[in-house]
Amino acid sequence: MPNEPIPVRVKAVLPAANGAAVFLGDKERTFVIHMDIAAAKSLQMTISGEKKERPLTHDLFASLLDGLGADIAHVLINRVENGVFFARVVVRMENELGQKWVELDARPSDALPLAIKRRRPILVSQSVLDGTEDATELLEHLRHAAGKDEEDNGSGDADDAGSTPDPSGK
Repeated sequence: MPNEPIPVRVKAVLPAANGAAVFLGDKERTFVIHMDIAAAKSLQMTISGEKKERPLTHDLFASLLDGLGADIAHVLINRVENGVFFARVVVRMENELGQKWVELDARPSDALPLAIKRRRPILVSQSVLDGTEDATELLEHLRHAAGKDEEDNGSGDADDAGSTPDPSGK
């Protein structure tokens, strides 16, 4: 269906003038989300599995979910307005009373590390893809200029970062 969200993965996290450029996409398209250097470092640490001395925000949120018996189903980057991206973290909880789904508004800089930490899908709405420039060639050019292999994302091995076969998170 044309309005179905598209699974994407983090392809690269690269330094930029005012922070970092996070390249996300599938095999056909790539788009860029810019974030501050602290958020990008948090994302890189999560992708690489680097141990942290103290919990970061997404670690705290993951611990809270564990304590409540809930988990992330997926993250959806659902819109972009004036270059600002918006995301939804979809949480699923099941107990003796039944199942409950909650959607939380989030910044992609918070949602992406959480999805990667929990090995949950990162999805993007078709409208976001339609409203952003395809950065596939730019990423290839930057990799070539830096002498990096096509699969090297500049932030550790993120080939599967944020990709999970089952979008329901089950």
